[in-house]
Amino acid sequence: MGVSNNITSVLNFIAILASIPIIASGIWLASKPDNECISNFRWPVVIIGILILLVSLAGFVGAYWNKQGLLALYLFCMALLIALLLFLLVFAFVVTRPDGSYDVPGRAYKEYRLDGFSSWLRNHVTSSGSWQKIRTCLAASDVCIKLTQNYITADQFFTSHISPLQSGCCKPPSACGYNYVSPILWTNPVNPMADIDCSLWNNDQNQLCYNCNACKAGLLGNLRKEWRRANVILIVAVVVLIWVYVIACSAFKNAQTEDLFRRYKQGWV
Repeated sequence: MGVSNNITSVLNFIAILASIPIIASGIWLASKPDNECISNFRWPVVIIGILILLVSLAGFVGAYWNKQGLLALYLFCMALLIALLLFLLVFAFVVTRPDGSYDVPGRAYKEYRLDGFSSWLRNHVTSSGSWQKIRTCLAASDVCIKLTQNYITADQFFTSHISPLQSGCCKPPSACGYNYVSPILWTNPVNPMADIDCSLWNNDQNQLCYNCNACKAGLLGNLRKEWRRANVILIVAVVVLIWVYVIACSAFKNAQTEDLFRRYKQGWV
């Protein structure tokens, strides 16, 4: 095995290591309650990470056993995967850039407006056709039940940093002026006409505010927060992969030159 192939083998081992945080980020995203209810958002990152892992393994095998055809296929496939990952990063950054959150006086948590998020997210996640399935999934989860286990008094709840999903789905909007009984039980609104969601609130644990625009906005707020965190890891991984790919291309060309020179010497002798 030539020097260039040795370098390519090491680079592919680094690419294999780089695929691990990509897969881990995808699994982390898929495990979140909101992503569990949105099938289209669960697995793209995991799939890309697994493909990068498999392609890197193929490149390692090709470099170790000097399979030039396999190395060429590796470079082609890796270029496509890096381009796909870059597209996903840019797309996720663009659609999660708008932030629909706003501060509420006397509350540590924020509340969310649906029109504050990107139109793409609103159309593909909270449209009437898909929301019914998402709503049923959220109602079956323990997202809101957890609040009753962690907070008892109103002061505890109002000073808590609950998630956007919990803020939008598990309680009525603060503008309605409901009186706190428990995190998921509110009574006697002072200003029931302040927001359309005020009339949609229901103390039934299977309904709560799952039909509210605030719940849809909270779901988008959760998605935005989680994808922004995952993007940090994905950016580091894609920078490493691009660096590996550039050096691997150079090593592949050098390996071809070495192979050509070796054949020339053999023919000369």
